[in-house]
Amino acid sequence: MKFSLIVCTYMRPEPLLKLLQSVQSQTLYPDEILIIDGSNNDATAIVLNGNPFQNLNYFKVSDADRGLTKQRNFGIAKVGKEVEIVCFLDDDIVLEKDYFEQLLKTYQVFPEALAVGGFIKEGNEWDYVGDNYTPTINEFYYDGWKQHEGSRFVLRKKLGLDSDCPPGYSSLYSHGRSVGFLPPTGKTYEVEMLMGGVSSFKKRVFETIQFSTYFEGYGLYEDADFTLRVSKLGKMYLNTAAQLNHYHDASGRPNQYHYGKMVVRNGWYVWRVKNPNPKWKDQFKWHAITIVLTLIRYSNVVTTKAKKEAFTEAIGRTVGWWSLLFNKPKN
Repeated sequence: MKFSLIVCTYMRPEPLLKLLQSVQSQTLYPDEILIIDGSNNDATAIVLNGNPFQNLNYFKVSDADRGLTKQRNFGIAKVGKEVEIVCFLDDDIVLEKDYFEQLLKTYQVFPEALAVGGFIKEGNEWDYVGDNYTPTINEFYYDGWKQHEGSRFVLRKKLGLDSDCPPGYSSLYSHGRSVGFLPPTGKTYEVEMLMGGVSSFKKRVFETIQFSTYFEGYGLYEDADFTLRVSKLGKMYLNTAAQLNHYHDASGRPNQYHYGKMVVRNGWYVWRVKNPNPKWKDQFKWHAITIVLTLIRYSNVVTTKAKKEAFTEAIGRTVGWWSLLFNKPKN
């Protein structure tokens, strides 16, 4: 299967180079690599000119096409005609050597798949405990594996606000567990959401839908929006054997106030993609969880060293929530 790799980048020349070096050592190499650069300087172009890679095409976009979802749509329009699978990777990722091999193999095992996601290794500190294990409230258990539960999920359990869906699925009141909560079993799981920075799609998907330009700039939750819409067209999977590391480079990210505001407003938008006409119980739970998570961020002003970041994010979340009263996002 011919496949293309699209990497949308912004002001991260060194992390991008590390990603491409890991691509270079793959057991399967992309038929084309499209670098879509939204940077406002030439640092990325200079790095790529000094480090040539096979099948790589570089595009510097104008202001009109800058922003994650716009850059992805720009890249899709440049994909070769014979390509069957389009892969996306964030620019601060490093791949295991057989990432693409495992990813493409999934489409052969599950020919009905419209999309397949990869598995982020770090941050997954799991213990295998078998099938007959009863987890405590401080543990998350799935498919024979357990890990320590984060404090916000423990609180949600105590308040009866935990997700009622498996990882990779969104409940009717949203605020679900992402595919990052799937354990390192080596299995492939059916899901309805993928992380956009470690995803792939059959090219024909883009004949029907594209990434929403509602999500400006950093594009928080754009992947949830897009893959929820893909899931309405067909099946999607996450292969935990297709592994990589995501280093979350700080450069190119929005400030904490804007991030907090996006968490709430973009979260509301994605919730309504999943459940456009929620019942009162779903509405209550969505707002209750949003308020609880905002209060937790306010409490982090006391409990963490990053006091300023916690406070400004909490303010952003608060402003974002109140803004929904008079200016709801439009799907």
